[in-house]
Amino acid sequence: MDSLIRPRLNDFHGLPFTQDEVDFAIPFLDEDVPLYVDPFLLWKSPSLQDNSLHTALTNSFNHLGHIYLKGKEKEDSDYLIISSECQEVGLGTSKNKAGKQIGAKLSNEILSLYKNIPQVTKSGFTHFEEIQLFVDNISKDRISDITCNFIKSFLIDYTIEQCEKNSIPIDKVIINNVYDYKTNRFKDENVFLPINPVNKNPILLVPKRWLRYLPWISYDDYFGGYISKLVSQPNKFPDRVALLNYNRENYDVVQTYIKLKEKQSIDCKNDPLFKALPVLSINRKLNEIIALPSGNQNGNDKTYEDIICQMLATLFYPQLDFAKPQSRTDSGVLIRDLIFYNNRSYDFLKDIYDLFNCRQIVVELKNVKEVEREHINQLNRYLNQNFGSFGIIFTRNKPPKSIYKNTIDLWSGQRKCILILTDEDLKLMCTMFQGKQRIPIDVLKMKYIEFTRDLPS
Repeated sequence: MDSLIRPRLNDFHGLPFTQDEVDFAIPFLDEDVPLYVDPFLLWKSPSLQDNSLHTALTNSFNHLGHIYLKGKEKEDSDYLIISSECQEVGLGTSKNKAGKQIGAKLSNEILSLYKNIPQVTKSGFTHFEEIQLFVDNISKDRISDITCNFIKSFLIDYTIEQCEKNSIPIDKVIINNVYDYKTNRFKDENVFLPINPVNKNPILLVPKRWLRYLPWISYDDYFGGYISKLVSQPNKFPDRVALLNYNRENYDVVQTYIKLKEKQSIDCKNDPLFKALPVLSINRKLNEIIALPSGNQNGNDKTYEDIICQMLATLFYPQLDFAKPQSRTDSGVLIRDLIFYNNRSYDFLKDIYDLFNCRQIVVELKNVKEVEREHINQLNRYLNQNFGSFGIIFTRNKPPKSIYKNTIDLWSGQRKCILILTDEDLKLMCTMFQGKQRIPIDVLKMKYIEFTRDLPS
């Protein structure tokens, strides 16, 4: 598994589903998914279950404030610190899946809001993510982690259900810091969950419908979209701390902002893990490619790579999930231009998985007038037991007969398959994408069939 680029849980177990086909965000094994749970999505959801979870979440957080007011400051602070990091969900921007809890000082700053803001003392928070507007160093990852920790019991049940549905292996593990609503305490539980083979830690799956890049209620939105329009003096808030102090002293202003965000909730939607380009954008990018001169003058090769990368990620979706552009080998010498996950979601993809052990598809991009033998050899060096024996070259023009014969000879000698696609093939893919009668990946299938027909019997 170490040989795969950006491996995911389903890749490790060889499970044939794509991100589009499942309800949860497929976790990476060696880094986080760059999204966050937004508790506002639970509040606005049409699902009674999600609404109930939001109520439980808010009540649990407000309970911390309640016992803080009763003088149990040390105990209360420890609970908030525990809730501030949830590694099992694997959300955020960490490159090693390791997070860090908040400290006692920050925990006490948050809890002191229950003492220092009369409205909060009396009624608590309706949306606990408001704390971003009063305390510094509280970011979207903290809001997400606190949410996940307080609803971890549900996430355990949800994960088990999704594992059974999608045949994901589970093992008996101890999961820490599960919040018990009856006792208002965190405890450890023995449960069956999927395991990360890299670090042996348990994994919790999270519904895609809860995920956003930025919380609906956030400091940046409050400052840029609300408070800056109300203030007549531009220099009233010279820095972030000044605005946070203002908010604590003028809670009614914050409440008005919260009510406004609730009224605008119809516009609050989850962010997809991948967003395909619209037809107009695809056509515009195709025209850019057609007009682009071949070669590397004026950075034309880099421009070609950037545009094709964006186009193929959309044209091959959802049959292929995009893994990564410009991926270096461990030696740092070879660079593979594009990598796609092959989850066998289509008959052609299943065929190349079975025939060529193709777990990930390597795509080389060559903005040259004519493909040369060295380009074939370069891609051939990538095709080994790690990636399988199937690869693709995208270039500008149809290859010379001698180069095409070279790919036939490569199959005859090493049983490797290299397909060469051109601007004309790209045009056909875009036509299919626009017409929606067939899927663009059928062009790959067609090229593969043509290739197999030319193989020696």
